[in-house]
Amino acid sequence: MGKVGKIYKRNIYGVMGTLIFHILLVSLFLLAEIDMKGKVKEEELIIEFPDILPELEESVEEELEQQQDIINEPSLQNTETNNRITNAASNRLASNEDFFDEEYLKEIEAAKKLVSTVNNQLSKEIIDLEDIKMPVETTEGMDPDSIKNIIYTGESNIVYYLENRYHLSLPIPVYLAQGGGKVIVDILVNQNGVVVQATTRKNPAIRDQQIFLLAQLAASKTIFNTDLNSPLQQKGTIHYTFVAQ
Repeated sequence: MGKVGKIYKRNIYGVMGTLIFHILLVSLFLLAEIDMKGKVKEEELIIEFPDILPELEESVEEELEQQQDIINEPSLQNTETNNRITNAASNRLASNEDFFDEEYLKEIEAAKKLVSTVNNQLSKEIIDLEDIKMPVETTEGMDPDSIKNIIYTGESNIVYYLENRYHLSLPIPVYLAQGGGKVIVDILVNQNGVVVQATTRKNPAIRDQQIFLLAQLAASKTIFNTDLNSPLQQKGTIHYTFVAQ
């Protein structure tokens, strides 16, 4: 170990000097290479266009001008477009004339007849209900205690409810309508026995609307006895049972 240590001490400076020299030499080469790469000369890229390009530019400009002129005339363009659409629609309509077959034409004819029938019915003279004559039940000369509030006319009947009052004249409409059913009429009667208001109640079971009108008319023409002790407008009801004819 003593000989090795002596050799190391004797040659250490030479070894270090050699290493430093090689390091410096390598560094110089690297610097020289970087400098050479950094000074690479860029070559210019030249593109040559053919002589026909200006003519193309002029044609493009002319086309753009023509399109702009068309855009600036919307009314003319819309007119031409509408004419084309109208002509096309007319052509389609003409081509569809064969669509209406015989069965379809029959249905149209039936519909026309139905409309004509309805118009004829509506054009007929409307009968004024005031002109309808009804049988009248009177109590003239009868004892008030013997007068009942129920009047039977065969299968039908009329019943009224008006406290402490009895009828003097009671029209009977129950055989005047073709349909049948029961109608209740709300009434207001003054002290003189006159019906001042008559309102029919709804009954979905009755299809003949004339029944309601006849019941209202009969109730409004009903006359009760005079009673100065009764309310100024006494409430009551009259029930009409119509028999289908």
